[in-house]
Amino acid sequence: MSNKITLTIDGTEIEASENATIQQVLESINKPAPIICAHEVTTSEGLCRQCVVEVEGWRVLAPACVTKVNPGMVIFTDSEKVNRSRRTILEMLNASVDLSESPELQSQMDEFGADRERFPQAKTRQQDVKDDNPFFVRDYEKCLMCWRCVQACGDDIQYTYSISVGGRGFESKISTFFDTPMPETTCVFCGNCVAVCPTNALKSKTEFFMDQGLDYDAIRREKRAEKKKMGGGK
Repeated sequence: MSNKITLTIDGTEIEASENATIQQVLESINKPAPIICAHEVTTSEGLCRQCVVEVEGWRVLAPACVTKVNPGMVIFTDSEKVNRSRRTILEMLNASVDLSESPELQSQMDEFGADRERFPQAKTRQQDVKDDNPFFVRDYEKCLMCWRCVQACGDDIQYTYSISVGGRGFESKISTFFDTPMPETTCVFCGNCVAVCPTNALKSKTEFFMDQGLDYDAIRREKRAEKKKMGGGK
């Protein structure tokens, strides 16, 4: 069994396991930090920095999802420094990525008072919608590089490794090996990547067609036509 330690969170003394992360402790007291890059079925990597908290005596904010607790640690989850950091991250993401279909992030922007017009001259991530299979589409203008899909496709769930990261710097993007069409990769179209995406950058083909106003019969005809193109039906 893990040994117990004592720490203080927002003025309240808390007992926790010595090998727990700050986020795990926050979840145990129903006070989880907001997070973007992790899902309940994916591994926390500390990429988005939205879950940061202030630790007394530390120079920088700590990502709660990967920072282990220590005895006597004093943590603040709602300080001005923390809220300013979370707000700025959301404002920068909103300026460069289409978050219109992400209710989770829209809710966070409201919670932290993010200014949706703060960076009007920011360069946006402009990419064509990739529609190369009968099961889902990839609209990477909505992608914020959270890695959830990469993890779901890889070690966390499916072990097919068809989705990875390509490009460098601002041109970095979620992609396939050499940007190969999805049917030519190791993808088995399990849908796990779609399920964990927080912004609808990955969207099921049925939902995609519904957004275009097609009814059930029209959607069925479209999907049959696409499967026929792939040699998957008559």
